[in-house]
Amino acid sequence: MKHGTLYIEKKSPIHSLDGSIKLLMMLIWTAIVFMFLDIRIFIGMILGGSYLVKKSKITLKEVKPLIIFLLIFTFFNSLFLIIVTPNAGNDLLEKITPVFQYKNYTLSLETLWFALTLSFKYLAILPITIIFIFTTHPSKFASSLNKIGISYRVAYAVNIALRYIPDVQREFTNIMHAQEARGVAFRKGEANLITRLKNYNTILIPLLISSLNRIDTVSNAMNLRGFGTNKTRTWYNGKKYEKLDFIALILLFIGTIVGIIVSRLYLTGFWYPF
Repeated sequence: MKHGTLYIEKKSPIHSLDGSIKLLMMLIWTAIVFMFLDIRIFIGMILGGSYLVKKSKITLKEVKPLIIFLLIFTFFNSLFLIIVTPNAGNDLLEKITPVFQYKNYTLSLETLWFALTLSFKYLAILPITIIFIFTTHPSKFASSLNKIGISYRVAYAVNIALRYIPDVQREFTNIMHAQEARGVAFRKGEANLITRLKNYNTILIPLLISSLNRIDTVSNAMNLRGFGTNKTRTWYNGKKYEKLDFIALILLFIGTIVGIIVSRLYLTGFWYPF
């Protein structure tokens, strides 16, 4: 991982793809995921996406924080779904198979399956997200966006945003260490959970101020260099589409057509095997 970016430099076919192709891949992949409500499709996409991640030579250790975050998000999303809307699966299937009952609350097998399906739906997006974030160099991606007609001002804003994420992470860690030196508890065993969650407020305000100062510094530096005065610009990291990019475009087109046909004619609605 290079300083100031989440990009992990490797030599793989995925890395060599143009940034705009990978953006299109992520958009189409996400669109296909949301066409379905079928866990079989999601499992297939997870396996296929995992194969692509393997081909990109990105290791589990390198993307572990992102995976843990999405797993935690998925777990709590499903938990809240079960608690707040216990009839979600019943309403979709117009049937109920009680699994747990307490007073007026009834949890059904249909809702559990619906929650599991949604969990796999979110997880199906994870592989393509990993590929896009960790195999796309921000500068090359910005030049790719500009190449397909997007204003270089917008493209450069995306470039800065991608570069800024790891800087915010480092700043967050530095502020937390500084607060720990002052005796503020953040770790398990130092205070109870509620107190530790409240203590994170001591990080947010300094982080916000630091972020605003950084934005001001970057803005002044770009103004001094005359950024935005010309209608066009050249790119040091720009490159032309290669054979592999066109092959990927063809496969994306075929995948889109197949996804639309299957979702419209064959696997329609919520799949429930019981």
